[in-house]
Amino acid sequence: MPYFDHNATTFLAPEVAETLSVTLHECYGNASSIHREGQRARQELEGARASIARSLAASPGEIVFTSGGTESNNLAILGLVRSVPGERKHVVTTEIEHPAVLEPCRQLEREGMMVDYVRPGVDGVVNAAEMAGRIRPETVLVSVMHSNNETGAIQPVSDIAAGIRERRSAGQPIYLHCDGVQAFGKIPFAITDLGPDLYSVSAHKIFGPKGVGALYVRKGVPLRAVQFGGRHERERRAGTENVPGAVAFARAAELCREGDCMRVAELRDWFEREIERRVEDVEVNGRGAPRLPNTSNLVFRNVSGENLVIALDIAGFAVSSGSACSSGSVEPSHVLLAMGRSREEAGSSVRFSFGRYNTREEADALIHAVVRSVERLRKAARREVSFAV
Repeated sequence: MPYFDHNATTFLAPEVAETLSVTLHECYGNASSIHREGQRARQELEGARASIARSLAASPGEIVFTSGGTESNNLAILGLVRSVPGERKHVVTTEIEHPAVLEPCRQLEREGMMVDYVRPGVDGVVNAAEMAGRIRPETVLVSVMHSNNETGAIQPVSDIAAGIRERRSAGQPIYLHCDGVQAFGKIPFAITDLGPDLYSVSAHKIFGPKGVGALYVRKGVPLRAVQFGGRHERERRAGTENVPGAVAFARAAELCREGDCMRVAELRDWFEREIERRVEDVEVNGRGAPRLPNTSNLVFRNVSGENLVIALDIAGFAVSSGSACSSGSVEPSHVLLAMGRSREEAGSSVRFSFGRYNTREEADALIHAVVRSVERLRKAARREVSFAV
């Protein structure tokens, strides 16, 4: 099946699959054991840690391996906030975050802490000055995603980070967390230039295995463990490390460093131009904003986005009507609603997310399928309206 849902997940790259298979079979020791097999596992784990660190331009000691992006976000938000002393603590985040950020923030609210949720502009980008304006003396954490999983809109993280550093240098214990799950491996950056204190990444978004991720924790940032049972990962994340997963993750990140962002962006842009040329009443969500090179979120007016996803699936193409974590929900996208889209527009939107293995031929076939499917769905909708009248 031609696959255009890479923001939901990706398949294993062939090189990553080979690395995972070899490590699963040949490196079975516990990385905490002192015998030869345990030390071999430790060596592989630390090699993977160093490789992930290189991808971020970080130090190996700043990388904590986790089970994925959700755990990384939970550890960053809950672990940081609970580490900072004080009774009245405040957090600033945005309305367009992934549920893996929004839900930990809601948990903090249940624990009596205060959280402000900043709304983006119509292009899906939050205003750095507005984020700074929400900071109070009791604010201990700001959490903003690097890029949005639905629209691909890239947020002004470095500008937000600069303001936070100023406050911290003035004596306020405040830190910046960034959910980088969608950005990591898709756009080039150095973590020190970007400026967050904590940064979440995941393997399965970059042709790596599911069940493994990492959290960058800048040296000196306080972080309390949120799960218990051992002294693994420098007492920041208890549990026997997933050595094969970490090694495969490192291989996937290594492949991303080779870079193919330009080709993917050209394919995405051509796809959008052709769709807008051949289909009426279509609009790009987040147009004008800096976006991930692989992401296209389109409003097809007078078409149910869910029906279009089903029609394309029947035609042999995998696309999405939004976040895979919300695929069972009948509610419109909270991201698009926060951007000012109506419920009808949000319900008529479909996300196409490209990957390095997509070809021009596949994209051309997808365009033809979209054109045919939209025409059929709009005709069917008009017949239903005529029948109702």
